[in-house]
Amino acid sequence: MQESPRDHPPHSDWHSASPRWMRAGQNPWMQNGAPPPWWGRRRRHQRALFLRFVGVFGVIVLLVVGGMALLAWLFSRWVGGGQQVATLVWLSGCGLALALPLLALVLAIRAFRGITTPLADVMDAANAMAAGDFSVRVAERGSPEFRHLARSFNHMAGELQRADQNRRNLMADVAHELRTPLHIIQGNLEGVQDGVYQPTPEHIAATLEETRLLARLVDDLRTLSLAEAGHLPMHWERVDVAELLHDVATSFSGQAETAGVRLAVEAPADAIGLTITADPGRLDQVIGNLVANALRHTAEGGTVTLAAAPVEGGVRLTVADTGQGIPPEELPYIFDRYWSRSSQAASWSDEGAGGTGGGLGLAIARSIVEAHGGRIDVVSQMRRGTAFTIDLPESQAG
Repeated sequence: MQESPRDHPPHSDWHSASPRWMRAGQNPWMQNGAPPPWWGRRRRHQRALFLRFVGVFGVIVLLVVGGMALLAWLFSRWVGGGQQVATLVWLSGCGLALALPLLALVLAIRAFRGITTPLADVMDAANAMAAGDFSVRVAERGSPEFRHLARSFNHMAGELQRADQNRRNLMADVAHELRTPLHIIQGNLEGVQDGVYQPTPEHIAATLEETRLLARLVDDLRTLSLAEAGHLPMHWERVDVAELLHDVATSFSGQAETAGVRLAVEAPADAIGLTITADPGRLDQVIGNLVANALRHTAEGGTVTLAAAPVEGGVRLTVADTGQGIPPEELPYIFDRYWSRSSQAASWSDEGAGGTGGGLGLAIARSIVEAHGGRIDVVSQMRRGTAFTIDLPESQAG
């Protein structure tokens, strides 16, 4: 099926996702010579915080100055020694009463700026993100704690921006995949209706195949939605893991023979008869997805190996191949449900979803494994092969 015409860039961290003005070290609040729309809100936040601070601190200063002046007057009366001495003592006390609060005010304002400026930055950036602007970033300034806060916020913003973009990619990809079979079905039916096509078994079979393609995509979307909501129906029973692997290998033996790929099952003696509590249909779906992907990406003469081995508290299933491998920069994201199908890694996820191209196969596999209380991981080297491992507990409450 034809790829979507869009070309989505691969994921990058929040540094590379930062706007040009942030990377170039320009004014961190100006873009293209004009302030961002939340600039006014930032200034209002700072003014409000500053006025509140000045009001509270002003009352404190007045109380301190008044109290110090009163103490100076009382002290001058107690010392005595004439009018000149009393005046000198009173002026010294008043000067000290003014100098100390002013010094405290200067230090407080500097400390206030060091707190409110980065805090206002984060507040306004959060408001911008709430309004849908995920490209906003916070300049790292202030104390080490505020710098760490800015880095964490920017990382969160980058992840949200990537997730939002991938969500948009998924919607466009699903719309594209739905549109293609629908157009074929519509065209065939209209052709039959207009007498252009005869309702031959071939035309009927082609139309029926497109309906199956649509059904697979809808089922994949429903399965993923139920799994992520924790409502995926599971039918628990004791499953012999070696027998499960042999069943999957038998199902794909014809496809492997056609592709010229050796399909092997390795079950050591301590894995023979090993059973776990699981849903055999769901596990068959997961392993079948991985095997189909492995066969697709393994050249003629290569090998795909299914293996089982006991581990502490459960079992480890492995699907390994000697195929083309997955680029290392894409490995952390191949299980993401919204990963762009323009990525090479997305092609791994598409095959298991019936070839629909929605990028859902591996996301569904991870959801099913996690529903079993297990974990799925992958290691890969370019031009040397890929290995998926599934760790499952020995028992799982249904």
